[in-house]
Amino acid sequence: MTARDVALAALVRVEGGAYANVALPAALRASALDARERAQATDLVYGTLRRQRALDHLLEQVMDRDLDDLDPPVRAALRIGTRQLVEGVRPHAAVSATVDAAAKVAPRARGYVNAVLRQVAELGPPWPWPEGADPASVAVRASMPDWVVELLVEDIGLVAALGVVESASRPAALTLRPNPLRTDPDALAAELEAGGASVGRGELVPDALVVLGAGDPAVLPAIAGGRATPQDQASQAVAASVGAVAGQRVLEIGAAPGGKVSAIAELMGDDGLVVAVDVDAGRLRLVTDARARLGLRAVVPVQADGHRLPLRVRSFDRVLLDAPCTGLGVLRRRPEARWRLRPEQVFELADLQRELLHSAAELVCLGGLLVYSVCTLTAAETRDVGEWAVGTLGDFVPEAPPGAPWEPDGPGARLLPQAAGTDGMWLLRLRRTGEPRG
Repeated sequence: MTARDVALAALVRVEGGAYANVALPAALRASALDARERAQATDLVYGTLRRQRALDHLLEQVMDRDLDDLDPPVRAALRIGTRQLVEGVRPHAAVSATVDAAAKVAPRARGYVNAVLRQVAELGPPWPWPEGADPASVAVRASMPDWVVELLVEDIGLVAALGVVESASRPAALTLRPNPLRTDPDALAAELEAGGASVGRGELVPDALVVLGAGDPAVLPAIAGGRATPQDQASQAVAASVGAVAGQRVLEIGAAPGGKVSAIAELMGDDGLVVAVDVDAGRLRLVTDARARLGLRAVVPVQADGHRLPLRVRSFDRVLLDAPCTGLGVLRRRPEARWRLRPEQVFELADLQRELLHSAAELVCLGGLLVYSVCTLTAAETRDVGEWAVGTLGDFVPEAPPGAPWEPDGPGARLLPQAAGTDGMWLLRLRRTGEPRG
């Protein structure tokens, strides 16, 4: 079994509804690939998903059939082969290896895959991408649905939107959060460098480590031993913005898989109570796993619906609502999500976010802090929700937004992914004063 075989199998599963971050690890576990081949398979899967529309644009110029009429393995093979050609793999190697992989699962398609990929190879470089700054052309080049580009241009402006969609086409570096209860950034960096990795400090979160060449994160001793957690700097910054200190009572709603809630517990020195609420029992088990791996006693997982929380009102010093959202700020990590979103979901989710914020606010004590965060950048889910909260939650007042590279946006702040090489995020911090406004 080769890296292309594994990538092909994973892509077929993703097209069938699986998530790449679940389908690919399962395919890798079932293989006997070495570290280099595992890295190649990972690059093929995520690179193909990130550039799917752009790859289809090239394929459609040479095919005499509609891509949707092909069997999933054939379609996946054509995309893998085209992606390699675009990335500069020599045509003979890209075509022959992809044809061999396709023939194992669809023997009768060998000749067709070979013929189509050879025609694609003749298109470039330079590749015939559509030119212009109009949303449709940008959407093809950035491999995005038209409506996503149009909405981002409308909501955050052309220049910012271009940066967001271009960031989504690039792979995210492995970023680690050192566990201060078991190590420190310098010691962890030295450990990783001794293993052959290249390590730098985060631009947004100085203690974060940006790691290259570390191999499969799942087998890193630092992660398995609870000395580090993979977490983007934007999420680390949100956890820090909660401002929790030792001895406090903290609640996170929407806590699975546990990245932010475990970061909060670490920042508190594992001293206090950190309740991790999630409605999904399966995902909540990931919080339990993270708690055990990191040795955190303060974290208490609770399965509950955010609309009906089985908790005493005004009983928490800090409440973080990590709300369900469209996730347009994390598409580089979840590339398949862009093809599964529907435009109407933006407003459906904004309604849900308001409902959850109303429930979350009831749990905040006098003088306490309510934090709302979403990993998206649409106006409906960010500043519109924030303005609603400021106008509706009568005894809450907005706190000053964090500084650069965050940008003030309505009552909160946004972090564009191109600003510091992080995920995109929006954040609002509200303090309960006990004094109704208006």
